[in-house]
Amino acid sequence: MSAPNIQSKSSGGGGSYKGRPLGRILIKMNKVNRTQVHEALAVQKSKRGPLGQILIDLGYIKEADLELALAAQIGMEPVNLDAIDIPPEVIKMVANQMANTYRIIPTGYDSASNTLDVAMSSPDNFQATDDLRKLLAMNIRPMIATEDQINTSLARYYPEDAGKSINELLEEIGKDTDLTKFENRGESLDLEELKELVDSNPVKQLLTLVLLQAIRDHSSDIHFEPFEDDYKLRYRIDGVLYEMMPPPRFLAMAIASRIKVMANLDIAERRLPQDGRISLTVAGNPVDLRVAVLPTMFGESVVLRILDRGNVNLDLDKLGLREDDLKTFRALIDRPHGIIVNTGPTGSGKTTTLYAALNTLNTIDTKILTAEDPVEYDIDGIVQIQVNNDTGLTFGRALRSFLRMDPDVILVGEVRDLETAQISIQAALTGHLVFTTLHTNDAPSAVARLLDLGVEPFLITATFEAVVASVWPVESANTANRNMSPPKISSWSFTFVRKM
Repeated sequence: MSAPNIQSKSSGGGGSYKGRPLGRILIKMNKVNRTQVHEALAVQKSKRGPLGQILIDLGYIKEADLELALAAQIGMEPVNLDAIDIPPEVIKMVANQMANTYRIIPTGYDSASNTLDVAMSSPDNFQATDDLRKLLAMNIRPMIATEDQINTSLARYYPEDAGKSINELLEEIGKDTDLTKFENRGESLDLEELKELVDSNPVKQLLTLVLLQAIRDHSSDIHFEPFEDDYKLRYRIDGVLYEMMPPPRFLAMAIASRIKVMANLDIAERRLPQDGRISLTVAGNPVDLRVAVLPTMFGESVVLRILDRGNVNLDLDKLGLREDDLKTFRALIDRPHGIIVNTGPTGSGKTTTLYAALNTLNTIDTKILTAEDPVEYDIDGIVQIQVNNDTGLTFGRALRSFLRMDPDVILVGEVRDLETAQISIQAALTGHLVFTTLHTNDAPSAVARLLDLGVEPFLITATFEAVVASVWPVESANTANRNMSPPKISSWSFTFVRKM
């Protein structure tokens, strides 16, 4: 598949414009003439200001013309999407949902260098370029087009109501002879065959659709689970796992390997657990995917934890607390010292609750330090530390340093051992307010868990202000339909154990 000669049909070769003066680029693009540029330069000399804005104020160019010229100046090639016909095989390389989410149009593909030319309307959309490189496993050459041309091309090539669903794509994969030849091969694929599977367009499109659907449904986790005879795909939404239409069993290794490539993990290592991270920007919102790979009897099980920073609401009033609980919780976080523990099962809202508390306390006169594994959401004004056991930066070591940093409030991501518990208690005894989490199912169990770790009972009595147990009032997951999104649940109940 050869790339069409976009340059001859566009506004000119972007490479020839790189580094040239803006006025000369606009003249070459036939947007202005020399007289108009000289007039704008004279205005600039007397009044100062950017040349492009002066030309807009004079009515000689539009904002879209300036964006094209600035993009060409940094080396992006301008392309006139209205003047070209994009080959169907190039259009098929980008899924409908991806094109509409990132608002991009593929214009050409060079198989020799595995490079896809992609038109976008903003020269600053570098994150989209990085995301496409990860999701498509191709080199991306960004090009610039006007917003109107992008809108027209999306309606022409990627009408939103014509996008494939995950189920439709799975049906196509089941009929694809190039892929079904790997059926019943199990783990016997060699590296060349595995690379063929991983790089196949249907596999990349399937994973992209699964990710975009999960983010759209506000899922907290995606589970890919291989078993002896089938392969399960499940989303966790509001604390409940819902099973979706399963991919073919023979794609298990390809999907796991594709995710490992995106997370910069070792695809040749299938015997040990691996952890990684994938950063994307979807519809303008930063999304982090925490990747956990676990070897099982029938292949590698993969779980993606979705941290959608654009979706999280860190307002205490929007957490869904009952009025009396909210009043109590606000009183607790206003205390000058002590420990507040948040417990609850996976997906119950522990992290969101504590971040909302920190966000409320985040004022200019309060120094807040956090030790987390990993840092899930960036909050401006809070000093956040990523724990890294491989380099020796444990929770305990971070906390010891915290006590020398003059903090007012400390967040410990999780109390996992006696050392972390003891330093947290020491911080509370010396006038700090400490927030932390414990993995227990209810509030009373938190005390039992700390006693089991070896914490002295009198220290618990002296420092604990409250234990907050987050529990989702969920319905049975057995009522979920595989092909339908579950109902959203927007509140959770809290139990408080107050210090007497």
